[in-house]
Amino acid sequence: MSTATEEKEPKESLNFIEIKIEEDIANNKHGGKVQTRFPPEPNGFLHIGHAKSIVVNFGIAQKYQGACNLRFDDTNPLTEDTKYVEAIKKDIEWLGYKWNGSVCYTSDYFDQLYEFAIKLIKAGLAYVDDSDAETIAKEKGTPTQPGVENEYRSRSIAENLQLFEEMRQGNHPNGSKVLRAKIDMASPNMHLRDPYLYRIITDKPHHRTGDKWKIYPTYDFAHGQSDAIEEVTHSLCTLEFEVHRPLYEWLIEKLGIFPSKQTEFARLNLSYTMMSKRNLRQLVNEQVVDGWDDPRMPTISALRRRGYTSSSIRNFAEKVGVARRENLIDVSLLEHSIREDLNKTVPRVMAVLKPLKVVITNYPEDKTETLVLENSPEDESLGKREVPFGRELYIEQDDFMEDAPKKFFRLAPEREVRLKGAYIIKCEEVIKDDTGKVIELRCTYDENSKSGEDTSGKKVKGVLHWVSASHAIDAEVRLYDRLFNVEQPGSQAKKEGKEFTAFLNPDSLEILQNCKLEPSLKSSKPGDQMQFQRLGYFCVDTQFTTNDKLVFNRTVSLKDGWAKKNKPAQNQPKQGQPNPNKKKKKKKEKNRGTQFPGAQNQAPGKPNEPKTDS
Repeated sequence: MSTATEEKEPKESLNFIEIKIEEDIANNKHGGKVQTRFPPEPNGFLHIGHAKSIVVNFGIAQKYQGACNLRFDDTNPLTEDTKYVEAIKKDIEWLGYKWNGSVCYTSDYFDQLYEFAIKLIKAGLAYVDDSDAETIAKEKGTPTQPGVENEYRSRSIAENLQLFEEMRQGNHPNGSKVLRAKIDMASPNMHLRDPYLYRIITDKPHHRTGDKWKIYPTYDFAHGQSDAIEEVTHSLCTLEFEVHRPLYEWLIEKLGIFPSKQTEFARLNLSYTMMSKRNLRQLVNEQVVDGWDDPRMPTISALRRRGYTSSSIRNFAEKVGVARRENLIDVSLLEHSIREDLNKTVPRVMAVLKPLKVVITNYPEDKTETLVLENSPEDESLGKREVPFGRELYIEQDDFMEDAPKKFFRLAPEREVRLKGAYIIKCEEVIKDDTGKVIELRCTYDENSKSGEDTSGKKVKGVLHWVSASHAIDAEVRLYDRLFNVEQPGSQAKKEGKEFTAFLNPDSLEILQNCKLEPSLKSSKPGDQMQFQRLGYFCVDTQFTTNDKLVFNRTVSLKDGWAKKNKPAQNQPKQGQPNPNKKKKKKKEKNRGTQFPGAQNQAPGKPNEPKTDS
């Protein structure tokens, strides 16, 4: 028996799509069946925006014990390729989803779609138009002016049937004729002003049907009818298709076929990112990036190569949620999702990306110690590893400053720091080359300060990572950053009348050679992931790594430094000086709680970063 003191389970918050589906199920609509579909065009690689749609469509089907079809919208042979088909299938499976039954293709339904078109012609609801594209566009009018009915609109049914068959046989050249729906040239919705249903394409064979077809259905004609053929109960699209919905419903009604229903939700707009496949293809074709899977690209394959996990992308999509109106999601939320995931699952190791040699002068020359360090403070099951320590080491160049301010807690002349998991050292001498560049530090160590056995009584604030010089392995490290240096490159380009490529970030990739890594990484394999302590999360690159060369990609830094780096200079405290905005900032963050930027249309905030041992 329940008591008044029992805590009630929190009620799940439903989005507007789920509310609609639960109403349909309660009303036994379609017998309570839930059937969705994911319909990508095989003309490019999927990006993070598609990932959100995948999570929505497949996730809805899973939640309501339904099914989700994978259907390729392959209606334009000029841009399609089987390599995109295989890449898309791989991405969906990698994200953790399985489509219902066999893969579907719109081309599977070309015969049925052709019969649908014939039915519309026979009902006097479609006609063949000989006008060129420019004339048709002009005759359609404007949103404030009605369109004009041309001479071809009154063709007889018999003539339309004959001409459409001739189009199918390839008797007419590209662009010479189109099949249009006969709806309303004065409709306030431009998509109902006699839209295209079929166009002639003879330039290239279809990747599945070869030369069988010389005419191909448009998206507006093929999409809803394919949904109906597959008895899709909930056709979930992004908001740009909202104005297409009246045509979707008109065609289904006039054809008298399964009443699929289209529902729209906000697409994913991500800051510092271009999401248009046309723009992404331009970056690939112009070799701005080294392919669709270049780790700076927003494609799923690129994110995978960069070290993003499928769970982090699913979690990101769930945090963004399903909204009715468009908004801009801060890319820091995506970065937070991968930090949150990797912080719990990957081992910590030490790597020095910009080496500076350190010689511990009072450490025996012929001595090497083996230190035992934990692999992760978050997961004991990851165990421990052995790390060699000797007289000569490497530290980061940035961890030393000759003329350091008081609050610089790393290494400086006559100052002490702790080497992670090892000893406290003190800088005694600085060695420079002929140009004045620091090339070596001479230090001493306190033999009583060994980590875990420290009896020195010393307290130091700085802890540095390091690598034994005689045991270090060499590697190339690629530091990836945001591909664009403005928040909305597309809008900015339009505003300033420039190409979107004018806003590419020149520092989106920095390649570091001869980085020094601890020897435990020697056996690393492509795809392996780890945290380089104090530096960020990294993975072994799957493209450039060979048997003779290790290449690591930075997945993400330990903390979001982009906002701070791009603040106006006058708001930045000088190095080593207190931040005058610190108290104000803390108060503001306290009021924000744990909101995420752009998630569920909340006010912008900064995600809480996972704790690290930095």
